[in-house]
Amino acid sequence: MSKCLETKFSDIRFKNPVIPASGTFGFGREYEAFYDLAKLGGLCSKGLTLEPKSGNSGMRLWETPAGLMNSIGLENPGIDAFIENEWPHLKEIDTVTIVNVGGKDEESYLTAIEKLNAIDVQLIELNISCPNVKAGGMAYGIKAQTAGDITRKVVELSHHPIMVKLSPNGEAVADIARACEDAGAQGISLINTLQGMAIDYKKKAVVFDNLYAGLSGPAVKPIALRMTHQVCRAVKVPVMAMGGISDWKDALEFIMAGATCVQIGTINFNNPMAPIEIIEGLEAYCVSEGLANIDAVRGIV
Repeated sequence: MSKCLETKFSDIRFKNPVIPASGTFGFGREYEAFYDLAKLGGLCSKGLTLEPKSGNSGMRLWETPAGLMNSIGLENPGIDAFIENEWPHLKEIDTVTIVNVGGKDEESYLTAIEKLNAIDVQLIELNISCPNVKAGGMAYGIKAQTAGDITRKVVELSHHPIMVKLSPNGEAVADIARACEDAGAQGISLINTLQGMAIDYKKKAVVFDNLYAGLSGPAVKPIALRMTHQVCRAVKVPVMAMGGISDWKDALEFIMAGATCVQIGTINFNNPMAPIEIIEGLEAYCVSEGLANIDAVRGIV
């Protein structure tokens, strides 16, 4: 494999900057039938919480023009089951493993992080789009102060580098990113899904039991690209970008906007080979442009 895509994210070395995104890849097992997961720069686990979660009731997925809405509700087996059943398999894959962690309150975040200290995962992606019960149920990540507060406490406790995943649904995203950086985050990832709504006109009813749901896919790419550019200009820590990336040209645009790595999400559902095709496309681009490394065009715009 060409070394033109070798990438350093904080102190972590990736063989390439392409990582399947949390919530679109399970724990990788389903995709092993399509390709060797060691070809990936890394993989990001399904979102985990301290306790197992059965997820939301009712409709969970709804297709929209150029996008997909989801109301999964962080269905997952919980941290203990992950460590016992999934981690032994994941740690044998020759790639970087990122564990995505969410919580229902501060205590559950910190207890989950403490449990993960027992394994040698390379990077934790802290999902701060979860509701802060003490703040009336709003997400930790929609205000700079609450984002910084939870990040600082997690960083102080964790034995692993922390990358904070930002919501696009709050205050100015650059301000939130800076607050997380100031609190000790060693990386930023963005964007999480945009809040949307769907109505089934035949049933004359809202589609989702929770009323609103998360929108992802190509429809959100221009917004994700803008926010990535803003955050890359606002912080010194590396940024891992996602949002509507469907092919290598999309990935290249995010890298040109300043992203160190990219996560590939919704496209995995209708093209399981997308991450591999993106890696191959970026390699071919480097060769055609005579680039020794993709770093040459990172943040060029």
